[in-house]
Amino acid sequence: MKKSVTHYETFEFSEKNKKKLTDILTRYPEGRQASAILPLFELAQRQCGGWLPGSAIEKITQMLGLPVIRGYEVATFYTMFNLKPVGKYHLQVCGTTPCMLRGSEDLKAACQKKLSIGLGETTKDGLFTLSEVECIGACVNAPVVQINDDFYEDLTKESFIKLLDDLKEGKKVKAGSVIGRQGSAPEKKGDHAQE
Repeated sequence: MKKSVTHYETFEFSEKNKKKLTDILTRYPEGRQASAILPLFELAQRQCGGWLPGSAIEKITQMLGLPVIRGYEVATFYTMFNLKPVGKYHLQVCGTTPCMLRGSEDLKAACQKKLSIGLGETTKDGLFTLSEVECIGACVNAPVVQINDDFYEDLTKESFIKLLDDLKEGKKVKAGSVIGRQGSAPEKKGDHAQE
């Protein structure tokens, strides 16, 4: 289980991530390193177990020669940055129209009931955090849930609950279409239980 971290007084990149930081900065021309803010925030968030503490935002913006407020503007604009700790599995249910029409509201309700949490909440054991996000770009395989870095597509309430159970039991789960579609190939008749 992931260590629960609620607060960072100060932030420093790990030795391993300092090398990555140097590599990232070399990709930007002299005087344009401020554009590295997104990959550096992402690197810091990964180091902190899935969330971006204020001390990391402040450290990175100062390192890039930006006003700290600019760092907070960027971090609060992009939903990919979590400004508070998240569970080991960050469940991001797409709520955009294609996913909603194909059952994402049912997925959220089933998840909330199964895990006894609301949107933006984390289970007591620290395993799951539930969020609703806007379009994650897999509309053709709706409804879609992103869990950490992976997409799980063509979900039903039942397949989503099974996925949650498997994750809780520590089983290896396969990302992609739960009905076995290749990319955005048309569904075969009977693929979706809800149809």
